[in-house]
Amino acid sequence: MSESRGFCPRCGDPVEPLTGETTGAGRANERAPVCEECFFAEFDLVDAPDRIEVPVCSGCGAVKRGKRWVDVGAGDYTDVAIDELAETLAIHVDAEEVSWGIDPEQVDENTIRMHCFASGEVRGQLREREFTVPVLISRGTCDRCGRIAGEDYAATVQVRARERTPESDEREESIEIAQAYIADREDAGDRNAFITEIGEREEGVDIKVSTTQIGQAIADRIVGRFGGRVDHSRTLVTEDGDGDEVYRMAYAVRLPPFRPGDVIDLEGSEERDPVVVRSARGNLKGTRLRTGEDYEADAEDGDAPDATVIGSVEEATAATLVAIEDEHAVQVLDPETYETRTVRRPTGVEGDEESIDVLKADRAVYPLPAETSRPNS
Repeated sequence: MSESRGFCPRCGDPVEPLTGETTGAGRANERAPVCEECFFAEFDLVDAPDRIEVPVCSGCGAVKRGKRWVDVGAGDYTDVAIDELAETLAIHVDAEEVSWGIDPEQVDENTIRMHCFASGEVRGQLREREFTVPVLISRGTCDRCGRIAGEDYAATVQVRARERTPESDEREESIEIAQAYIADREDAGDRNAFITEIGEREEGVDIKVSTTQIGQAIADRIVGRFGGRVDHSRTLVTEDGDGDEVYRMAYAVRLPPFRPGDVIDLEGSEERDPVVVRSARGNLKGTRLRTGEDYEADAEDGDAPDATVIGSVEEATAATLVAIEDEHAVQVLDPETYETRTVRRPTGVEGDEESIDVLKADRAVYPLPAETSRPNS
């Protein structure tokens, strides 16, 4: 009985027979093995591209992968080039115990030459290959930077105030709130988050942003910080390719008419009892200067009760403490006339103080609450 032998379909040399028990039609469907000489004649340990092009945004440094732009945060693009090359290399399926390395050579600003080495065991033989792949960094503009350069925006946050103009600290902090929110969105990977323009106006600040969701979020955060409300409006800009109308939103932040630290005179009071404002978020809250009692506006008045600003804690002065009359009253020197005045004893005054903070309005002297102090006092 003769032994069944196989032959290399390319050179005709004998080869080891196929293993297994498949016979007849089943065996005919199997690919006949080739001898080692023919196998390694066309064997390639690594399938590598001739060159790689990496699109990089010249504005923000993002890298285009497929159809998406990805922020990589790279100081240079050597590591990016290595990652891109590693994604394209393919090691032969028969290779075992594979090892490989890349030695990058920076040729110029936009060209990196990748000197590569790979090794692996194939059919009991150690196979090695050295090759070089040039990586070209191509400069372009990502969608995000293109929108910014084109001054594209979807919403405007308008910071205004009722019956006054926003103060400098309100303007500055509103801008900081917007910038901080955008930074948070960028850190979370949102490439649609950006500020197109910040405009300072006499009546307030305009902040143009990339999406309506971002505009709403920034407006809500400004109101959360200062109080007030947000009014919405929209303007038809154009129609898209499908004929749908495209609008731009305006989020008008209306800051309250009064600020913490304002001293207001409430309309309709039988006896003048000014209030120093503590909070303008929700219903206005404060402290009555004559009696020291807490004040909160009615729900119907909210943050804007009928009142007139008559001063501010920033205008307070130190009045010399002369004597403590009793648990309710102390004597101080009028800061303008130096006459002795009897005023309410502020909480926390024990008698060893040399002075207390007071506000003079319409010839009356009002002691400020202990928790309220003058700047740098």
